Amino acid sequence: MTTTEFTKNQKLVFAVLERAGTPLSAYQILDQLRDEGFRAPLQVYRALDQLRGLSVVHRLESMNAFVACAHADGHVHHDGEPIGFTICERCGAVSEIHDADFRAFVNGISARSGFRPEKTTIEIRGLCAECSKAA
Repeated sequence: MTTTEFTKNQKLVFAVLERAGTPLSAYQILDQLRDEGFRAPLQVYRALDQLRGLSVVHRLESMNAFVACAHADGHVHHDGEPIGFTICERCGAVSEIHDADFRAFVNGISARSGFRPEKTTIEIRGLCAECSKAA
C-alpha cells in the first residue's frame, strides 16, 4: 500500500510521524493536527491503529509512542517478522532493526522453548553512536 491509498486522516498522521524523526505520543500528534480539524484523541488513535495494521507505523511500548516504519515504502512487510528498535536515552533517536542475526536469535529461542511467537518487538535502550561519542 502506498501513502496515496491512505485515508485523509491516515495521510495526516503518517506525515506528522515521518517529519518528527522521533517517537510521538498520540497527544503530541493531536496537537500538531488541530489546524487540520483533529479535535479528539480517538481520531488519532483510529488512524494509528489502521496504520499499524498496514505495517507502516510501529508502537514503542516502553514509551507509549509511535514511529513511522523505516520501510514504509511498501517494499518490506513485517508479517510476524521480529522487529527491534534501538532507542537513544539522550537524543531520542530511534532505529529499526531488521537483520538475519536478529531473526535467527528469535527463531533459536523459539526452537529451544517450543514457543511459537506471533509478534516479536524488542526495544533496546542506551546511547546512539553520536551520543556515545559525546559521553
